[in-house]
Amino acid sequence: MKKDPMEQLSIRLAHAGDVDTLARNHRAMALETEGKALDPETTIRGTRAVIEDPSKGFYLVAERGGETVGQLLVTFEWSDWRDGTFWWIQSVHVAEEARRTGVYRALHDHVVGKARAEKDVCGVRLYVDKENHRAQKTYAALGMRPAHYDVFEIDFVLG
Repeated sequence: MKKDPMEQLSIRLAHAGDVDTLARNHRAMALETEGKALDPETTIRGTRAVIEDPSKGFYLVAERGGETVGQLLVTFEWSDWRDGTFWWIQSVHVAEEARRTGVYRALHDHVVGKARAEKDVCGVRLYVDKENHRAQKTYAALGMRPAHYDVFEIDFVLG
């Protein structure tokens, strides 16, 4: 039976029982958005590490009718300029059938609401592929603006 895409959405913190689903969705997102095939065991270990160590961050899960339809990871970056912590939104995934139904908006609003309630959080950031114009439009519609930074990296795992 097909789920109603407008059925009530709930947002909750992820727990150990979500690890396999979260990791599977990470792999699907990486393949879809960046053409990268991630190692299943690595993504399971990496996901479990966040669940077991809240200092690394936290996952939020969006559910409709008891099924996971979206997720994201929040990690932390200290800003000495602001004497506060930025929350970084990462590993966003919305199930294909649930896209354009408010799932990401609900997750985003939840993160921003929680961040504003914390005294030491100075802002929310994310990075997006330069060619992912659809996501960029979504983020802009939610009040986010491009920063004047480019990301440089040396990736020891994926190259």
